[in-house]
Amino acid sequence: MELSQPLSTITPTLDGHVLAVLARNDAPFTTGQLHQILPQHSQEGIRKVLLRLTKQGIVHSVRVGNTFTYRFNRDHLAAEPIAELALLQETFLQRLETLLKSWQVSPVYAAVFGSAARGSMTVNSDLDLLLIRPDDVSADLWETQVNDLMGNVFRWLGNDVRPLQFTVAELATSKGNEPVLRSVLNEGLTVAGSRSWFAKQLRRKKN
Repeated sequence: MELSQPLSTITPTLDGHVLAVLARNDAPFTTGQLHQILPQHSQEGIRKVLLRLTKQGIVHSVRVGNTFTYRFNRDHLAAEPIAELALLQETFLQRLETLLKSWQVSPVYAAVFGSAARGSMTVNSDLDLLLIRPDDVSADLWETQVNDLMGNVFRWLGNDVRPLQFTVAELATSKGNEPVLRSVLNEGLTVAGSRSWFAKQLRRKKN
């Protein structure tokens, strides 16, 4: 699935993209403001979607001067399931965090990075996941945990997981992976451990 466009799971149209933006926010939007968030779509296309959704009642429109603003109608019977779909990325990250906490040996640090973190994930994308494990954990136990995680994520999303793994000791000497580790620090979504700890390890590597 596309985590940044979760309604594409059920409707791969502009309607889903517009609904996702509106459902994630309580503020009203003009057509132009939505176009700034969804620049890959035309303003006229967005306007037509808003008119259609207003007729369905899931969106309220209010005239303000010479323009209209549009707000998600949270009293609509369809509002709750739409809002839940719009927040699938947050739901996924929470579920992943809970799973990692349940491990017999949890990672020292873990973060989702790559296209899932940048908001460009597609149905064909792998989920990039950094896993830093303690130095003294059993390799067999760790491999079992990671394999179980990969299976769970595939069932949750339909996307394969591409884990990037280091022990704490390996992290200190992994100079060849410096660019990707920096990208994790800059854009990664932490799901286990402390981002400040991870940043400290990279500063040590630099020194």
